[in-house]
Amino acid sequence: MPDLKTLAAGVKLLLMDVDGVLTDGHLYNVPGPDGKMVETKGFDSQDGIALQWLSWYGIATGVISGRVSPATETRARQCNMKYIYQGHIEKIPILEEILRDAAIASEQVAYIGDDLTDVVVMNRVGLGIATANARPEVKRKARHVTQAAGGSGAVREVCELLLSAQGHWDELLRKYEI
Repeated sequence: MPDLKTLAAGVKLLLMDVDGVLTDGHLYNVPGPDGKMVETKGFDSQDGIALQWLSWYGIATGVISGRVSPATETRARQCNMKYIYQGHIEKIPILEEILRDAAIASEQVAYIGDDLTDVVVMNRVGLGIATANARPEVKRKARHVTQAAGGSGAVREVCELLLSAQGHWDELLRKYEI
């Protein structure tokens, strides 16, 4: 089995779940202007900029979520995500559709998940990653577990891993005069 850095070096597409990965998993219902409840979520700003960096280096990104949320749609677009699929608990058909569109092998995909519905995708890609707050069953199936929890830098951690493994991290640091 190749080591983590070797697997990360071959990734051309980073896919992820949303709740528990891009967010801490909490859902907030607040009253909208019409008085009806509207669901919203909190996203980590450092995750967002790191996802944009991936797009600079030709690594596409996307989400496959069981929930439908306007907040997710907006955040995914802000982060330059190419693939935005919501309302899909059965994620394998979506993965297959994305692979056809991207014209890449499943081994060139990394997937970040936190719950049971994510394991089926993690089993079919080159690099399955669980967040620190993932279910124990998910962590056991993952090739890598982040130190950070979802919504608290887990995605940023994975982006840095990919950029480093692909030789872009030092260039990015120089860009920001670090």
